[in-house]
Amino acid sequence: MKTLFSLIVVFSCLQLVAQSPEEKLTAAGIVLPTVSSPVANYVNAVRIGNLIFLSGKGPSDTQGKYITGKLGSDLSIEQGYAAARLTAINQLAVLKKELGELGKIKRIVKVLGLVNSASDFYDQPKVMNGFSDLMVLALGEKGKHARSAIGTNTLPFNMAVEVELIVEVTD
Repeated sequence: MKTLFSLIVVFSCLQLVAQSPEEKLTAAGIVLPTVSSPVANYVNAVRIGNLIFLSGKGPSDTQGKYITGKLGSDLSIEQGYAAARLTAINQLAVLKKELGELGKIKRIVKVLGLVNSASDFYDQPKVMNGFSDLMVLALGEKGKHARSAIGTNTLPFNMAVEVELIVEVTD
C-alpha cells in the first residue's frame, strides 16, 4: 500500500511538471483574452533572433476597460496587485499570439513595471508582485525574471500600471 501511495504521489508530481503553461492557466481559471490592437503607430511585439520585446500594456478587461487610478490615493496595494496580474495575463496573450504556444518561452528575461503612484506611495514592488507571481504560476522557473518597479505620476488613460518585458524564446 505504501508503495502504491508513493507511485501515485510521484505520478501526480510528474503530471504537474508536465503541464503546459496553457494548462496551468486553465487550471487556475484564467482565460487568455483576444489581443487588442495598439492605440498608436507601434506594434505589440518585435522579435529579434530569440528575443521578443513586448510594448507596454496595461490592465484592460475583455471589453477593453482599464483598471485606472493612482496607487496610494485611489487604489490599494491589493487592487494594484490585481491590476498587475491582469496585465500579465494580457502580455501572455500577446506572447501566445506571437508564438502559437507559450511552451516556446525559454525565459522571461526582464520586466519593467510602471505604477501610477501618488507622490507618497512607495510600495511599487508589492504592486508588481501581481505580475511576477502570475508569470511564475504560468511558466514556473522560466517565469522568474529581473525586474524594475517604478512609480510614475501618470500613465496613458490613467491606467494603474503599465508593463513592458523582454522574453527569450526557442527557435
